[in-house]
Amino acid sequence: MSLMPFEIFDEMARMRREIDRILGEDRFSSWTFPFSRISFLPGRASQAYPLINISEDSNNIYVDALAPGLDPDALNVSVSGDQLVISGEKKPLPKNLKSENIHRSERSTGQFARSLSLSVGVESNKVEANYANGVLKIVLPKMEEAKPKQIQVKVG
Repeated sequence: MSLMPFEIFDEMARMRREIDRILGEDRFSSWTFPFSRISFLPGRASQAYPLINISEDSNNIYVDALAPGLDPDALNVSVSGDQLVISGEKKPLPKNLKSENIHRSERSTGQFARSLSLSVGVESNKVEANYANGVLKIVLPKMEEAKPKQIQVKVG
């Protein structure tokens, strides 16, 4: 039996989902509105942004990060060892906008940084990142040593 590290914020999120299930999310959606899945856990919003999908094939690791409305110049992607870091800043509403003209402001702003551990070594000098339609697409080529090798089995 292997022991998994205990993550208090993951446990709190699990408890929150269980409470929502018991109380019926639809019945209490107005009660839970300002407390989104992330904002319920203080300090976690900047660590869970942007939302990502990770996939791989034999040659590359692919990361798709959902980051709408960002200035591409405000995005930073770096690879160091087995760590991928996506960071940047979500700009606030323009300062010349009067507060009495704002009817609703639900989108968070500020700096963010998301660090991901990669399962294999990558060639950091060949990483490509493209931002289009609110999605940051990152292609991380695997090092030759990390690529699967076909080994011929000899009979005899």
